[in-house]
Amino acid sequence: MASTDNRAGAPAPIAPATVVALVAALAAIYFISQFLRNSVGVIAPDLERELGLGPESLGLLSSVFFFSFALAQIPLGVIIDRYGPRAAMIGSLILATGGCVLFAYAEGSAMLILARIVMGLGCSSFFMGPLTIYARWFARDRFSTLTGIQLGLGSLGTLFATAPMAFSVGAVGWRGTFLLVAAITVVIGAVSFMVIRDDPPGAPMRKVQPVSLANAFSGLFDVWRVPGVFRLLGMHFVSYSTFATMAGLWGGPYLSDIYGYGLQQRGDFLLLMALGQIVGVFAWGPLDRKFGGPKAPSIVGTLLTIATLAGFAAAGKLPEWALGPAFALFGFVCAFTPLITGHGRLLFPPELVGRGITFLNIGTMGGVFLQQSATGFIIAWISGDAAVRPVAAYSAVFAWIALTLGVALVFYLRAPNASLDTDHG
Repeated sequence: MASTDNRAGAPAPIAPATVVALVAALAAIYFISQFLRNSVGVIAPDLERELGLGPESLGLLSSVFFFSFALAQIPLGVIIDRYGPRAAMIGSLILATGGCVLFAYAEGSAMLILARIVMGLGCSSFFMGPLTIYARWFARDRFSTLTGIQLGLGSLGTLFATAPMAFSVGAVGWRGTFLLVAAITVVIGAVSFMVIRDDPPGAPMRKVQPVSLANAFSGLFDVWRVPGVFRLLGMHFVSYSTFATMAGLWGGPYLSDIYGYGLQQRGDFLLLMALGQIVGVFAWGPLDRKFGGPKAPSIVGTLLTIATLAGFAAAGKLPEWALGPAFALFGFVCAFTPLITGHGRLLFPPELVGRGITFLNIGTMGGVFLQQSATGFIIAWISGDAAVRPVAAYSAVFAWIALTLGVALVFYLRAPNASLDTDHG
């Protein structure tokens, strides 16, 4: 691989060992974010029983992570521009550690929600920071592939939020598990401090321009004027939230209510969904180079995800033999998010890439907040006071998510078909 485009000549080569160390450190940081954002799914039934949470409270508990994450994106852009992505990520790791400790010692829903807010703020740079570094270090035609690698390796955090988390909760409880995650986060922070650099070796020192929040907000108007940005925003709004709502929130309660599965069984099935996603992001990420751009494979991925959700909704309760393959298939087909992110990267001219991707990421995380909150109300409305939620409540959630994907796809079909050969000058 090579560093980012050099207009004056060929990109300077980077030693493979340097690339491996950099990508591994960035993926480890993203591992923490993926684990924390999906960590409610397996333990949701336990939190309901221990703390008396209802479906609306459970939806809020999971979704506030994404709300604070989204709110942090605009000031995060200022911090990255002024201090660099490395400093932003190291500072964020401190917040994420504090959120884990606060969650471990929470005695009620209010403190749990506060802990999730702090976690979301702490993880807010763990995707944008790496993307900024990849944009600085590597050629533009590698961006979707690197995004796929980042998502794939980082999504091991999603995997660890399934069966491994269930095992840890069974051994030391959910409080002990979050203290363990806090300790791991400290170690990852120390390694990242030593390995990560903002720019590739030999790159000239960047001149930092003073940036204010007012400048950042005014810069959004330039982003909004880019043709097709709001059509792409709709896909960002629903694409990742589809997986996060299933794996990170309602997958565990669905398995508990409809199949009567306990902690370890829930973890095992959600593990299959996470594995499907990990395989999927590696498979979907490079397809933009095969199709001349990210739009066509993104459309295919969306249609397959809608079809899979429709199957879940129509079947209600799947036969147990089909449940594992269906979870793995769902994880795979909805893992096309690297293509959507790559489409955003190609949509903007170089001077707007950072602000543009940040704006789209607000849509991504804000979409999870609204989707998880909305599905919590759907579950509560259909279930009423039932001790065990009926299959109709979950079928309604599956159908709702499929519908929102379909609406976003209709608008996305007319988005500009940015190709890897697009030159913004």
